[in-house]
Amino acid sequence: MLIDTHAHLEMEPFDNDREDAIKRAKDAGLGYIITVGSDLNGCRGAVELAEKHDFIYAASGIHPHEVKDITDETYTIIRSLLKNKKIVAYGEIGLDYHYEHSPKDLQIKRFREQIQIAKEHNLPLIIHSRDAGDEAVKIIKEEKTEHLSGVFHCFGGEIELAKKVVDMGFYISFSGTLTFPKAVNVMNVAKEMPIENILIETDCPYLAPQPVRGKRNEPAYVKYVAEKLAELKGLTYEDIGRITSFNAMNLFKIGKIEDEGKIVYPIRESLYLNLTNRCTSSCVFCVRYYTDFVKGHNLRLRKEPGAKELTDAIGDPKRYEEIVFCGYGEPLIRLDVVKEVAKAVKEKGGMVRVDTNGHANLIHKRNILPELKGLVDSMSISLDADDAEKYFKICQPAFGIETYKAVIEFIKEAKKYIPDVTATVVRMPEIDIPKCEEIAKDLGVKLRIREYNVVG
Repeated sequence: MLIDTHAHLEMEPFDNDREDAIKRAKDAGLGYIITVGSDLNGCRGAVELAEKHDFIYAASGIHPHEVKDITDETYTIIRSLLKNKKIVAYGEIGLDYHYEHSPKDLQIKRFREQIQIAKEHNLPLIIHSRDAGDEAVKIIKEEKTEHLSGVFHCFGGEIELAKKVVDMGFYISFSGTLTFPKAVNVMNVAKEMPIENILIETDCPYLAPQPVRGKRNEPAYVKYVAEKLAELKGLTYEDIGRITSFNAMNLFKIGKIEDEGKIVYPIRESLYLNLTNRCTSSCVFCVRYYTDFVKGHNLRLRKEPGAKELTDAIGDPKRYEEIVFCGYGEPLIRLDVVKEVAKAVKEKGGMVRVDTNGHANLIHKRNILPELKGLVDSMSISLDADDAEKYFKICQPAFGIETYKAVIEFIKEAKKYIPDVTATVVRMPEIDIPKCEEIAKDLGVKLRIREYNVVG
């Protein structure tokens, strides 16, 4: 499923074939469309379309180009429209210093006013910002929107601005410009920013993606944005559809977000196994403390799966590059299940990887690594620090300050039984990455650096 989070289906270019364009979007697999009003007539048209089609939702607000025409009556009408249950956001509003169709001072005044109306109705913001990104961020912060989220749509700013937007808890959305060959800056932002803060859109009828340049844009073409984003992020098209749809449903409170934790979940060409939510670390960076979701998958288990349940869910392991024991907990806590499932995978010709915190020998009070020989092809072990004190502070292991030494020994021992061993560390200000590289080199293993805000 894909969601076009910013369309203008109510605009005049769709007057001759609006229903056909909507049908093409449905046929193309779009789950939802957000059609966005930018003046009073557009807001009314967006609501009418949303009421007519169950998979279309609306947003209402006055675009910075049009704020010169706002009167008290404008806000009365807007507030009346916002009572409609199909309106899921306030926008698009913001600042446009590129064209200045409305004076700057008036844009700022109306932007602040509209943010307050959005707060009154507890609606996320859809932000238009052109040549005014830093000012838009400053105003949003000054208007005290800590409990209000939103999206900077059709993002075209620099990485520094994108980081500020994401740090506020907002999303950035990419349109067809992402596919333009010369849009290197936009592509770099898409590469750098966490996928958990990204949406996709068309901004139709404008900005048709590169494969259909010269045509009027329409929601069905959001697939080209998804394809380009998948290429840039090193994810599959299916990953992008799932993740950006989850992001949109979370922001706009539309659709049904899954509430059942998955025991197997695909990312890229790998299949991950979620054996347990129990862990012997309480790492300060662990995603499970603030969300149930990784890459659009719910991983919060109600019960731990058995070996047969897992092997049945895997099916043919050769469909995937590898089967990875990695969920919302430490998989080797359930060593017997890991061994049984890994054996079944290997018998069917699959490849097996285990992602572990390296505590298994402490957990089971013996060296468990010989038991994994021939069952595990690769192992990723969390080193996570360059000394014991930092490790204890960051990972808060159940086994105390001596855990770091045990992890080092586990990595060293793993080399004897596992063909491919990698130590990992999360990039954090207090971690000495060059020293971690030296430690890994001394241990004779590879080192993989994980970014702080990238999970899965």
